[in-house]
Amino acid sequence: MFDLIIIGGGPAGMTASVYAARKQMKTLIITKEFGGQLMWTMGIENYMGYQFITGPELMVKFEEQVQRFSTNIKYEEAIKLIVNKDGTFAVETDGGIYETKSVIIASGKRPRRLNVPGEEEFTGRGVTYCATCDGPLFIKKNVAVIGGGNSAVQAAVELSSIAQIVYLIARRDYIADPVIIDKMKEASNIVELKGYTTEGIYGQDFVEKLGIKCLADGQLTELEVHGVFVEIGLKPNSEFVTGVVDMNSNNEIIVDCRTCTGIPGLYAAGDVTNCPDKQIVIAAGDGSKAALMAYDYLLRQK
Repeated sequence: MFDLIIIGGGPAGMTASVYAARKQMKTLIITKEFGGQLMWTMGIENYMGYQFITGPELMVKFEEQVQRFSTNIKYEEAIKLIVNKDGTFAVETDGGIYETKSVIIASGKRPRRLNVPGEEEFTGRGVTYCATCDGPLFIKKNVAVIGGGNSAVQAAVELSSIAQIVYLIARRDYIADPVIIDKMKEASNIVELKGYTTEGIYGQDFVEKLGIKCLADGQLTELEVHGVFVEIGLKPNSEFVTGVVDMNSNNEIIVDCRTCTGIPGLYAAGDVTNCPDKQIVIAAGDGSKAALMAYDYLLRQK
């Protein structure tokens, strides 16, 4: 029986594990891999202590600190969370079942899909969800970025230094920070296509064309591209607690300012929650807060 199980290996989960270790709690981390969304982020300029650092570099720093403590780690995927009648919990994974007195859900989010013809077929063969990871594969080639938020505009900026032409396709005006939009405007090879939707992805063995439709007149256009970068937002990894905790319409776990879910001993932190701002520093802060709340809960149980 563990004192605490942390589900997730991103900034929230790793920070929670460090705080739990310092409180000498018997802790288990369950995660498929360390890093979370930051492994897809090329440049971070707003994390205190670093004027500039890449996502993978920052996650190495996080992981090094986690590894200083003798925390148990299982590289598995959480499938189901069970609340036992005695108030303890069981976490079922693809590798086993683990019992614990308290839980922190820090499972983060994953990329949304377009759900258009060709997307699944060409995933890994031109369709990608990570400009940082896969951008270097498209040197001097034409690519398309789909989306209008910070991640999409930033991806277009990153790719503009690699690709021949970058088509930036958005349904409406950008919902991105002005500083990122300004950088995008400076790139001479970014072609903005606002007011378009994606209709399909086509090719033989690899992506060759992207079909888009103009919302104003319904006209269909095919773009010759070798890469399609999907940046249309993220979905919370919360399916394994469906019916266990309260969620909002976006399937984000509802928590209060103390990371409490409403179930004693069960907390949630980071992007999987309904906190309004999805930022690294906020996720890390949530993780530390959740660990301290779990520690306080266990003290009161004793």
